[in-house]
Amino acid sequence: MSKLAFCIFSAIMLSGTNLLNRFIDRGLENTQRKVIALMDEVQAHHLVTNYADMILRISYNYLNHTYDAEDICQTVFLKYLTSAPEFSCDEQEKAWIIRTTVNACKDHLKSFWRKNTVELDETIAFTSETGRELWAVVNSLSPKYRIVIHLYYYEGYSQDEIAEILKISRTAVQTRMSRAREQLKEVLKEYE
Repeated sequence: MSKLAFCIFSAIMLSGTNLLNRFIDRGLENTQRKVIALMDEVQAHHLVTNYADMILRISYNYLNHTYDAEDICQTVFLKYLTSAPEFSCDEQEKAWIIRTTVNACKDHLKSFWRKNTVELDETIAFTSETGRELWAVVNSLSPKYRIVIHLYYYEGYSQDEIAEILKISRTAVQTRMSRAREQLKEVLKEYE
């Protein structure tokens, strides 16, 4: 398990305990307390190892800040733990996590705190200057274009699956991908 995944796993386990205590203090129903209490380390480990990196990448695409992306990752895991959704297959679980991540990012962007704070610059470690430049170009796209590019090229989803995950039409996905590619071509011509 990577260092980042371990940190998130630890945060989830600590938050889960604090969350459980807060629910008990508030006197919520027994069934809700049992759902939270049943979340064991094996499930948390499964979530972190299978989805933490994907959630962080999607969140970073929306928010452009590592710390905000980590907060969204923890939020998504806590939503998973408290809602205890049941899925018939891994693809449904992954789609639910992506949809929840996108919604959490949108909520974060609309939040009072986000609108009324000054952002600090963050740097990402790249192995080459080309990687840094490409990231800057992709990152210059608006979030609606960045997310379809990310889901298509990095997560390997088809256009139909992206449409279902983002709850938009397939035509909208195609249009966004086409516009994003055109914008990328224009910007990348300047680098040649």
